[in-house]
Amino acid sequence: MLTLTNLSNADCDVEKLLQNSPDTLAEILHTHMLDGIEFMLCAPWDRTMFPADYIKGVHLLFWPTWVDFWRGDRAALMEEFGSEEKIRTYYGSLHVSDWIAAWKENLRRAAECQPQYLVLHVAHNRTSEMYTRAFAATDEDVIRATIELVNEIACEIPEGCRLLFENLWWPGLTFCQPHLAAMLLEEVNYRAVGFMLDTGHLMNTNLDLRSEADGSAYVTKIYRNLGAVGKYVYGLHLHQSLSGSYVREMMRRHADACDPLDWQTAMAYVMRVDRHEPFRTEAVRRILDAVQPDYLVHEFLQRTRGDWEQKIRTQCFALGRL
Repeated sequence: MLTLTNLSNADCDVEKLLQNSPDTLAEILHTHMLDGIEFMLCAPWDRTMFPADYIKGVHLLFWPTWVDFWRGDRAALMEEFGSEEKIRTYYGSLHVSDWIAAWKENLRRAAECQPQYLVLHVAHNRTSEMYTRAFAATDEDVIRATIELVNEIACEIPEGCRLLFENLWWPGLTFCQPHLAAMLLEEVNYRAVGFMLDTGHLMNTNLDLRSEADGSAYVTKIYRNLGAVGKYVYGLHLHQSLSGSYVREMMRRHADACDPLDWQTAMAYVMRVDRHEPFRTEAVRRILDAVQPDYLVHEFLQRTRGDWEQKIRTQCFALGRL
């Protein structure tokens, strides 16, 4: 099993986490006995700051709202974004063909890193649905659209590199319906496919969880319910999110909400729901024992180098690795 942590090359990460030093990443990996990083390319790749030997996986870019654009539903797009200019800004174009080209370019850039795996979010929602969770799209709608999308761009996936589908709590892959996870494996025209199970995202599908013990038991139960599909879970994004009380309060407070949210409001809400906190108790060991992944990724929202290292240390201690 490779033990990794998440990192992007966005300016904020280079400045706040790596402190603009090419030595920082090596120091962190060595200190915490990590094998490398799961990398997200948000800018041109600086090989000095992010040496290729450290990059074991690449997380592909993600548009949280995309199925309406893919389907050409102009009415839904105008309702969500309000103008063609905002649609163009979000997708980079008004034309799906240009958006597909952007996906392919992201895959080509990822291939340069020679990763062992790629991660693709399988989810869609409109910001107007965030508070209420009254979604227009079903899980199956999003799964089928994802199959179409991946089959369109699969030609750019590096040969032999695993494509791992990641779960969220929006419509799409949640792991709560095993037959839909199986559909991805069966209908995508690329053979080296599997799953990256995100533990915090899975916990966000259950608003009744109140403790890490509850969360670990729930994640383990859902994993076991996958049956044969579970053997294709090759990786874990390991973190915890106990936000059910907050979600319920926002659902109550915004019960009649139907207007789209601006970017800042939407992101603030998502970060309160999807907390990316480290596990602090040995309950997390139950998940690792059940899944036994090839890739364990300590995935957090890191504010500073100190915050990042403290979260890694905390979760490693919970796992019994310190």
